[in-house]
Amino acid sequence: MAPQTPYTADLGERAPLAAIADTSARLRELLAGWSPAQFERTYAPGKWTARQILIHLAQTELALGNRARMALATPDYVAQAFDQDAWMGKEAGGAGGAGRAGTESGVSARVALDALVSLSAMNYALFASLSAEDRATPFSHPEYGALTVDWLIHQMAGHGIHHLRQLDEIATR
Repeated sequence: MAPQTPYTADLGERAPLAAIADTSARLRELLAGWSPAQFERTYAPGKWTARQILIHLAQTELALGNRARMALATPDYVAQAFDQDAWMGKEAGGAGGAGRAGTESGVSARVALDALVSLSAMNYALFASLSAEDRATPFSHPEYGALTVDWLIHQMAGHGIHHLRQLDEIATR
């Protein structure tokens, strides 16, 4: 039975590794021709823009990929929680986002997308190489309690699909 994560409904019956690969490919395809202005659109008032969603997805690939690696290499690993809004505040900058990382406008959508695709490929390669025993490696999280690397893989796959749907919605606006 597949682990139950906050994004289980988003993943559905899909195999997590296939979903991770498909989501990355779909993001590249969907966003290929977007202008900086298109990346500043949102799917609903008060919600993140497409650029912010991409930054968030790249940050998540970085953080959760690191969690998996730490769990696999560190006995009795306890994951560090992070505040996604605080992370966003440090990297998203103001409106526009046309610049490169480190400018006054924050991380551009293209930089975030490149980072996301690269980190996703690296995480996918690691996850695909894991044995069933590796995927069963336990760790704990202060909010979620006892988890496994397999739970984390399922979480990441569903999370990507969740945000891809938001980007699909933005594309229609």
